[in-house]
Amino acid sequence: MHRRHFLATATAAATFGLRAASRAAETATFRVAVIGHTGRGNYGHGLDTLWLHLPQTEIVGVADADATGLQKAQKQLGCALAESDYRKLLEKTKPDIVAVAPRHIDQHAAMILAAIQAGARGIYIEKPFCRTPAEADEILTQAAAHGTRIAIAHRNRYHPCLPIVKKALEDGLIGQPLELRGRGKEDARGGALDLWVLGSHVLNVATVFTGPARAVCGQLMQDGHPCTAAEVRQGDEGVGLIAGNEVHARFETESGLPLFFDSRQNHRKPDGGFGLQIIGTEGIVDLQMDRDPLAHVRLGSPFDPRAASQPWQPITRDGVNQPDSDPDATRRVGNHLAAADDLLLAIEEGREPLCNAAEAAATVEMIQGIFASHVRQGARTELPLTSRDHALAG
Repeated sequence: MHRRHFLATATAAATFGLRAASRAAETATFRVAVIGHTGRGNYGHGLDTLWLHLPQTEIVGVADADATGLQKAQKQLGCALAESDYRKLLEKTKPDIVAVAPRHIDQHAAMILAAIQAGARGIYIEKPFCRTPAEADEILTQAAAHGTRIAIAHRNRYHPCLPIVKKALEDGLIGQPLELRGRGKEDARGGALDLWVLGSHVLNVATVFTGPARAVCGQLMQDGHPCTAAEVRQGDEGVGLIAGNEVHARFETESGLPLFFDSRQNHRKPDGGFGLQIIGTEGIVDLQMDRDPLAHVRLGSPFDPRAASQPWQPITRDGVNQPDSDPDATRRVGNHLAAADDLLLAIEEGREPLCNAAEAAATVEMIQGIFASHVRQGARTELPLTSRDHALAG
C-alpha cells in the first residue's frame, strides 16, 4: 500500500478525534462525580484523575466506602464533597457525568444503574463491563429509557491507528485474511480470570475486524484436564464464578473469519504483552494491547518456510513504517482522554460512544458463551445466549 493512500486514510480517520476535542472544548462545563472503592478495585487505571485534564469538566464529588481512601481521593481530586455512600453522592450532586472506576466488576451494575437513576447524561466505566448478560440487559434497557450514554474503558478501541489497520486489511495489505488469534497476558491470572480481565480487551478489539460473534466452542481446563463442576470457584477481582487455569475458544463471526482466544497460566515471560494477530495469506498484523506502537505488520507468506524472513514494521496513523505525526493523540488514548472526549461529544450529538454499552455487552456475551459451551462439553453454542444468567451457576 502506498504512503499517499495511507496518509489520506489517516487524515480522514483523524478528523473525528480532532472534531471531538474541538467541539467538546466549546461546550459548557460537565459536572463529574467519581465513584471508587479503595481495596476493591480502587479507581481503575486513572478513571478518577483524567477529568482534571479536561477543561470542560469539573469534578464535584467523590465516593469511596473506605474512609482512608476517600480522604486521599478527595485531596487528590480537589473536590468539595466526599461521601462513603455513592448513592448519597449522586443524590447530592446530580452530576452530568459519572466515572464508575472500581476494577472489581461485581459492583458495576449497581453503580451504573444508580447513576442512570440519578439522571447522569453520561457514564464512563472501567472494564470489564459487568458479569452476566442479564446485568447487561438491565443496564441497556435503563440507559435507553433515560437517554444515558455509556462508554467503556476498552481504551484501545479509541486508538487512531485502528481504522488505518482496518482499511489496510480491506485493501489487501496481508492478502486474504484467514483467521484471528488472541491471547491473554498469561501471567498468574492465566485461564478464565485472564479471559475476563485482559481477554475482554482482546475480544472487544477483535470484533472491529470480524463483526459480531455468532457462535462459540469453548473449553476450560485445570492442569490439563477439562474442568468439572466441582472445580468452579469464585474468581478474584469480582468477576464471579470461574474455573480452570487454561481457556481455549473458537468463535464464528459475522465476517466468516474464525476468531480464536487462548490463555494458559504462567505461560508468558513477566513482561509479556497480550493482544491479537490477524493472519493472512501474505502476512500477519500484530496488535499489542496498551502498547505503543499498537500495531505491527510482517509481510510475506506465513506458510512458506523457504521465504526470506521479513522484519516487523510498525503501523501508525501515517502508514506502514512511518513515524507518528501526532504522538500526543496516542498518549490521549493511554490516559483515557480520547475516550472521555468522545463521550462528551456523544452526549452533545445524541449518538452512542465509540466503545458503547451494547458493544461491551457483546464482549460479556462472548466470555459467558465460552463458559456455556464448556458446560455443554465444548459444543457449538450460538450467540446471543438463550440463558441470560451466569453459565457456570447451574
